[in-house]
Amino acid sequence: MNVEEARERILSAAEDLYYQKGYSAVGMDELRTTAGVSLRRLYALFPSKDDIITAVLDRKHSEWESGLTGRVASAPDTARDRLLAIYAYLEEWFTTESFRGCAFINAFGELGGTHPEIAALVRDHKASFQQYVTALVRDLGASDDLAAQLSILAEGAQSTAAISRDPAVAGQARSAAQTLIDSALTTA
Repeated sequence: MNVEEARERILSAAEDLYYQKGYSAVGMDELRTTAGVSLRRLYALFPSKDDIITAVLDRKHSEWESGLTGRVASAPDTARDRLLAIYAYLEEWFTTESFRGCAFINAFGELGGTHPEIAALVRDHKASFQQYVTALVRDLGASDDLAAQLSILAEGAQSTAAISRDPAVAGQARSAAQTLIDSALTTA
């Protein structure tokens, strides 16, 4: 297998294992076995576990942005509907059998206190989402405060759905978002 194939196998295995079991619970030996690569190849491509976690989180960030922006772009052509599409995207995600919460929240909870580079990646990911929501809110003509509120709703929904295993949380967050958006539109 060539370098790209090995890299892809390692990252796919790591993504699945970390998401199912947690970052700390998965050792390099288990990852090597699951990926079907030698330990030498694994360390040649990723000298440390942090390197693998960073690469997995980079993939998760791209996956999140692609899925979210795709869902928002497919919403009807009003700023309000585009904002509400965020919660439709969450609902679709929450109903997948593999849903285990936000990989970034999980990483921060496990590693944020002891791995500053992982904490920085998580902060960057969350800031990127906040900026995206802010741009959508500005299209609506509302204040940036609404963006912060809607982002907090989405983040809270992810944590609550992961803990409760109840995808209905997305609908509840969407309902709260509708109230906040409608209120912002009447005061704008």
